[in-house]
Amino acid sequence: MVAINRSSAKSSERLRVSSASNSSKLPVSFLKRSFSSKKFSRQFPFLAGIHRAADGALIGVLVAIGLMSTLTLHWQNLWTLAFSRLESTRDLAHRLTESTAIIERHYLQEATVPLSMVPTKAADLVYIDSPEYKIHHDKRVMGIELIKQLNAKIVDYGY
Repeated sequence: MVAINRSSAKSSERLRVSSASNSSKLPVSFLKRSFSSKKFSRQFPFLAGIHRAADGALIGVLVAIGLMSTLTLHWQNLWTLAFSRLESTRDLAHRLTESTAIIERHYLQEATVPLSMVPTKAADLVYIDSPEYKIHHDKRVMGIELIKQLNAKIVDYGY
C-alpha cells in the first residue's frame, strides 16, 4: 500500500491544471517567477542593494542631464538676447558717428570766415613765455591765497 499526502496531490493537480490552461503564457509567467525582485532580494540582498543603488544613480544622472540641458538652453537664450542688443547698440553708435560727421561737414561748408580774421604765416606769430607759478610748500599759505582770490571777485547781481 502506498501513502499519498493529500496536500501534495492537490498542489500537483493545481500545477497540471495551471500549466495546461496557461500554456500560451508560459514564458511570461516563467520570467515573472524567476526574476521577481522580492524573490531576488531575499536570495541575494547585497546584490539587490547594489542594483537599487545603480538604479538610483542612473536616475540621478538622467535628472542632472535634463537639468543641465535646460540651464544650457536658458543661458544660450540669454546670450543670444544680449548679443542682439550689442549688435543694435553698435549699429546705433555707428549711425550716431555718421550723423555727427554729416552735421560737422554741413556746418563747415556753411561757415564763413569773419572779416576780422586774416590768414597768417608762422613768421607773423608772436611767442610768449609761459608764466611762472610760485610753489608754496605751506598749505596754510595756499589756503589763505585761495580765500583772497575768491573774495577779490565781485559778483554782479541781476541778469
